[in-house]
This record gives sequence, C-alpha cells and structure tokens, in this order.
Amino acid sequence: MNSQTARESAVEAKADARPKDRLSMRELAIRYGFLSLLVGLIVFFSLATRGFTSPQAAVFILQSVSITGILALGVTATLVVGGFDLSIGSIATSSMMAAAYVMVVLEQNALVAVLACLAIGALVGLINGLIICYMRVPDLLATLGMMFLLIGLQRIPTEGRSIATGMTLPDGSTAEGTFSQAFLALGRHRFDLFIENLVPASVVVLIVLAILIWFFLEYTRFGRMMYAAGSNARAAEFAGAPVKAYRIWAYVISGVFASIGGILLAARLGRGDIASGNNLLLDAVAAALIGFAVLGAAKPNAFGTAIGALFVGVLLQGLTMMNVPYYTQDFVKGAVLVIALIFTFALLARNAR
Repeated sequence: MNSQTARESAVEAKADARPKDRLSMRELAIRYGFLSLLVGLIVFFSLATRGFTSPQAAVFILQSVSITGILALGVTATLVVGGFDLSIGSIATSSMMAAAYVMVVLEQNALVAVLACLAIGALVGLINGLIICYMRVPDLLATLGMMFLLIGLQRIPTEGRSIATGMTLPDGSTAEGTFSQAFLALGRHRFDLFIENLVPASVVVLIVLAILIWFFLEYTRFGRMMYAAGSNARAAEFAGAPVKAYRIWAYVISGVFASIGGILLAARLGRGDIASGNNLLLDAVAAALIGFAVLGAAKPNAFGTAIGALFVGVLLQGLTMMNVPYYTQDFVKGAVLVIALIFTFALLARNAR
C-alpha cells in the first residue's frame, strides 16, 4: 500500500512538474522576450540597411533617444503613483519657447533661461498635482486641459511665430538677443568615447537623470512610498502616508523633466520652433509604457523606460534609413506598443494566479 501510494505521489508530482516547466518557459519568454525583440530589430536593420551600425547612425539614435527618454522618465514618475501626465509635450515646447524668448527677446544669459524653464516645469507640475489631488479632476482630463492651455499660451507672446535671432517682434522692433554658446553646448556638444565626438551631451544628461530617478524610486523611502501610493492608495493612507503629497511631487518631477527636455531641444535647434515638440508626447508615452515589458517588470520603472526610449529610437532610425514613409511610422510604433503591453499583461495575469 505504501509503495502504491508512493507511485501515485510520484505520478502526481510528475504531472504537476510538466505545467510548471511550461509556465517557467512562458515566464522566460515574457521576461526576456522584449529584449530579444530589441536585439532582433537591431540585427534586422543592420542587414536590411547600409550604415545602420555606423557611428553616425548611433549618434542620430542617441540624439533622438535623449529628449524622448527624459520626458518618458517624467511620465514614469506619474505612472508610479497611479497617474498619467499628458501635458509633458506641451511643457517641453513651452520651455523651449521660454528659453528662446528669455535669451533672444529679453537678452538674458543662459543661466536665467535655464532657471526660468525649470520654474515653468515645476509650476505646471504643481498645478497639475493640485488640480488632480484637491479638485478631484481625473489625471487624464486635468493634464489634457493643461496641454491645450500651454499650447495656446506659448503662442501668445510672439503671435504664433517661432523665435529666432533677428526676428521682428509684434511691436515692430527687432529682437537683438542671441543664444549663448554655453546654452547651445547643452544640445550640441559631443564627448569623445572611443570615437571622437560620439556621445551628445544630451545623452549624458539622460543617463544621469535615469540613474538618479532609478535610485530614487527603487532605493529611497520616498520612492518606495510612491509605489505604495500608486498600487494601493487607501492602504497607504491607512498606514499614515501622505498620498496626496506623493502624487503632487510626482507631477512636479514630471514637469521638471519635461522642462529639461525642452531646454535641450532649444539648445539643439538654436531657436524656439513652435512645432518641434509635436511628437514628443507620443514617443515619450510609448517609451514609458514599453518599459513595463522590459525584464518582465510589469510596473513603471526607470530602467525599462530607458530601454523603451532606446527601442523607439532604434525603430524610427531604422525605418527612416529604409525609406519607410513617415506616415506609417506611427502605425509601427503603435503595433510595437501593443506587443509590449501584451507581454506586460500576460505577466500580470500569471502573477495574479
């Protein structure tokens, strides 16, 4: 009887082991599937196009990644607390226009321009947080309204025109200010890394900010409480956590990061281009949401967001070098985003069992 029971137990254990093995393979695919997709994408573009692996192509990819990634890190901070910021693109564009206005029209130096832009980002983020937390306006509606408000506001000082040295102002005078070389270096300087002038300064800014926000969210009490506030706000409140304060700070962080992106964009272009920030929102949101699928995190995280931004940059650069029509690129980005979300929610469904 004991031997029969032992045999039955062995059969049951073997039967239980099979689905577990299959599940482990599934988890492996979910965890590393997106990174495999990124590697496969790089290999495909390397074979399908000439010069994709050249240093010049790498510079273009890094430049496109930098600003998108910085904005996406700000979105990640709001996702951590269970929110969402749709105003980042308009904050970045407003900061770009403000930097140009301060230096070209008001004839101030680079430091004043940078401080003004950071103040704009922090103020807009604070207003977003207050509206969401104390006026109880849903985050999507509050930040959408702020987006439209900023789009209109940034056009008023110049009557809808871009800002450049020597432009004619609405009162008929000529703008005599110029962009300082120190400011332009933020967007145009490149550091030497194995190859001369390879790494743009904006990429260094992205790496520094990504490390800071990653350490902040993962290893500080404030960051862990932000995760707690986003996953279960009621439980966090019962535990005595000031959930509203954490959410407001998340939107302030998002606004500041968006303003940094706008500063770098103004420094790269050397003008306040009214239409340059049109695609920043979509690319940044895509990078932040793709980050959910990286290494099976199934949650907003700085590392995944940085990889998501890199993925978007590789994808767009590869499509451009293959001469794919620009009007199909959003479709491709959308398809990739859907795949990333499938990976994410497959993992969430697995963890819920």
